[in-house]
Amino acid sequence: MKDKLIITCAISGAEVTKEHNPCVPYTVKEMVEAAYQAYLSGASIIHLHARYDDGKPTQNKDRYAEIYKAIKSKCPELIVQVSTGGAVGMTRDERSDVLNIKPEMATLDCGTLNFGGDEIFINTENDIIYFATKMNELNVMYEMECFEKGHIDTTLRLIKKGIIKGHLHYSFVLGVNGGMTGETRDFLFLKDSIPSGATYSVAGIGKYEFSLAEQSIIHGGHVRVGLEDNIYIEKGVLAKSNSELVEKVVSLAKKYNREIATPSEARQILGMGDN
Repeated sequence: MKDKLIITCAISGAEVTKEHNPCVPYTVKEMVEAAYQAYLSGASIIHLHARYDDGKPTQNKDRYAEIYKAIKSKCPELIVQVSTGGAVGMTRDERSDVLNIKPEMATLDCGTLNFGGDEIFINTENDIIYFATKMNELNVMYEMECFEKGHIDTTLRLIKKGIIKGHLHYSFVLGVNGGMTGETRDFLFLKDSIPSGATYSVAGIGKYEFSLAEQSIIHGGHVRVGLEDNIYIEKGVLAKSNSELVEKVVSLAKKYNREIATPSEARQILGMGDN
């Protein structure tokens, strides 16, 4: 029997702007409303990148704390997953600052990746060890973001060394320039490469968002959508909100008789307990 479906909504990201889609949230108020509406539509996890009011991305712990607390005040049940990826070019110390607010959950990027042009998203093995160790010390649940098969192999080595531990939860981020594409074969390859008993979510970038969501639903995995990953509800039609993207996943889930997990149920599935 498949677990209930955990839907993560990546509401803002660090790169997408209002010029791409005017619904991308920047301010605290916009972030809170986007998170709340996504929750009402079926999301149990909010993937959070902090932005200043002008849209500039930041890993500053005070800005994160302001947004984090505001979301939790509006919707205490939600799991708020902070990003330690930050934006391209940020240092390890900049990116890890957010962990000082002791969030419930955070992302752990598991390898370096070309991001198109001259941009390189750097995650050395020592970076990964540094972030995982700090999350272990602070009792922060991590979601291992893997953009290709080599990233999974890195996690397997670190699991054997006892650096990555606890319940193993992966996020396959597919369709990024420089990473694996988001074809069904790519998804299946990654799904079949993780340890038995691990859980996974799939984030399809751009045109791959809903085709991969459907594959993950079919195979018992979980799904991430949101304006960070894709600004369209269908080809050429801008999404009106993050919640509209969540609603489309809920419709897909109904097609395959997958029930939607509440935040409390998501915590149980991920071995987090309930807060």
